[in-house]
Amino acid sequence: MTTQQNANFAIGQLIHHRLFDYRGVVVDVDAQFQGSEEWYERHSNASKDTPPKDEPWYHVLIDEEGHVAYVAQRNLEPDNLKAPVEHPLLNNFFKGFKAGQYQTRHTLN
Repeated sequence: MTTQQNANFAIGQLIHHRLFDYRGVVVDVDAQFQGSEEWYERHSNASKDTPPKDEPWYHVLIDEEGHVAYVAQRNLEPDNLKAPVEHPLLNNFFKGFKAGQYQTRHTLN
């Protein structure tokens, strides 16, 4: 995991995607874009609004989809529902849900 110094969202926080209207939970944060140039070009053309590479990007478990998305910070906003999401990988990252936030597993010794 990388530094989260300029990140607006934290691991375990519920988010809403502004453009694609889905809910999810953050599982990791990159301080800047870490994907391939090919991936960036392909996905930037789909959105019509190229997100900056030098701002935080998030790995998000998408509610009720079973997918993991890689999303630029500018496309996310806090989720107001504060309800749990459903995703098959939740237990790999989190130990529970409390007060609208997922509680991370601490696996480092």
